[in-house]
Amino acid sequence: MKQSPIFASFFFFLLTCYVQGQSAKDSLEIKQVALDYIESQHLVKPEQFERSAHPRMVKRTFWTDKKTGKEYLRETFTDAMVLLAETYNQDGDGFPENPKKEVIILDIYDKTASVKLIADEWIDYMHIVKLNGKWQLVNVLWQFNDSESH
Repeated sequence: MKQSPIFASFFFFLLTCYVQGQSAKDSLEIKQVALDYIESQHLVKPEQFERSAHPRMVKRTFWTDKKTGKEYLRETFTDAMVLLAETYNQDGDGFPENPKKEVIILDIYDKTASVKLIADEWIDYMHIVKLNGKWQLVNVLWQFNDSESH
């Protein structure tokens, strides 16, 4: 019995999706990690950040020393981000009334994902990993839209 090329193509497609572990559920969970990251600051909910971030998450950006003019790498860790979520928008004036939060999934493969978050004044590139069945933020590289602001 001969199998049709359409059946073979469909079977290969299903096998590829299974091997790579990509699913609509994964995409939704990855997007939620990125939203938890930014909305925790919008809504002053540090527990929302903690839910999305691995305890060893590192956030990095470049910064310019005002005295020397030299650029260097600046790092922030999970504990500081939790404090930021607790305090940054306490008065409700840290963000516009309808803050921008566009999440673009750049790539998903099995247990890793790369995401771009476009927020009001900055862009975050994120690495998200699936550990023990849960997607968690592990790396963030960000910059202001205007790199001179650094």
